Amino acid sequence: MFIRSFVDKIQKRLVSHFAPRSRPIFNYFNEDSVKAAAVNIPDDVTEGHFAVLAIKGEETKRFVVELDYLNNPAFLGLLELAEQEYGFRQKGALAVPCRPHEFQKILDEWRNSFN
Repeated sequence: MFIRSFVDKIQKRLVSHFAPRSRPIFNYFNEDSVKAAAVNIPDDVTEGHFAVLAIKGEETKRFVVELDYLNNPAFLGLLELAEQEYGFRQKGALAVPCRPHEFQKILDEWRNSFN
């Protein structure tokens, strides 16, 4: 139930963000701001990927995962936990409350389910 609510919120934000506007979205960005944003993206986060920090207690590890993992029910459960623990206002890499070795197991199981 909570996941559905979370997905609904994201969909509403995306629809409102990409809905037709009276002026083009490109008016809000200038070339310098686009270049500055590109500079802040680490080289290992390529197109179609995003950074995730698995954090539990003193254990922290950074992962770069494919967008496809957003379809993984276990990952969606972690996003729910992250929302409860950290809220929606995270900046930078997405942090999930999970031990790094447990997060790696979730990634491996999802990847192996397609092989």
